[in-house]
Amino acid sequence: MSQPPKALPGRRIVSSRHLAEGEGWEASELEYGMIIAFNAFTRWMSRCMAAAGNADLTPLEILVLHNTNHRSREKRLTDICFLLNIEDTHTVNYALKKLLKSDLLVAEKRGKEVFYRTSETGAALCDAYRAIRETCFLDGLNRMDLGGDDLRLVAASLRTMSGQYDQASRAAASL
Repeated sequence: MSQPPKALPGRRIVSSRHLAEGEGWEASELEYGMIIAFNAFTRWMSRCMAAAGNADLTPLEILVLHNTNHRSREKRLTDICFLLNIEDTHTVNYALKKLLKSDLLVAEKRGKEVFYRTSETGAALCDAYRAIRETCFLDGLNRMDLGGDDLRLVAASLRTMSGQYDQASRAAASL
């Protein structure tokens, strides 16, 4: 894996200097990296989906569509929220309603539960997104000195960090 660029000695690349003072300032540098990565990722999702044929979806709706399409299995609202680590179920519920209205999903009520799956149109849109992703993102990623195992390590580190933030948010909620 290629090494990240070396920061200048004493120079902190952060978005909020007041959070980068004292011990643990490196966490502010990490958070700034996550902020710009998050914004780049959401911009990428929107532009990739537009190139795939649907410019009307928000990043959350794109995530919900892909998650619903995942493994071609039906999913409930609670399943989608759990897998995407989203606490505000009403935002996902709104995304599901919009995707249903756009004929990208279909829903089936069984008892009190509603199960969602991608429609043929939704699955085709996910396939088109995948093709754009291969051309525009994966092709460029292959030119970097970053192999599959390296990406898996980064992904595992991000999942671990999400657990730390979840624990910290529980602690903050109890204050």
